[in-house]
Amino acid sequence: MTTIAQRAGLGVLLIAAVGSGSTAIARAEAPRTFLGACYCRAGETLSCTNDLSERDCRRRCDEALCDDWFWKERLPCWNWGYGG
Repeated sequence: MTTIAQRAGLGVLLIAAVGSGSTAIARAEAPRTFLGACYCRAGETLSCTNDLSERDCRRRCDEALCDDWFWKERLPCWNWGYGG
């Protein structure tokens, strides 16, 4: 009987250790936020702001009353030319 009780106790401890370990790891990993280029089209003008997350881009374009907007993940603003 003591062997069965010991095995059951060990099983409960292992289940508790595995369950608590995975939640600790899940809490430690924060969601990764990427920054990118935020383009806003109002009328016929297209403007760009660097280093915004998609959420910040959406908020900025809503506040600026953009007709259309899009966000390019992990890319800088394109300068529409090669400078020459």
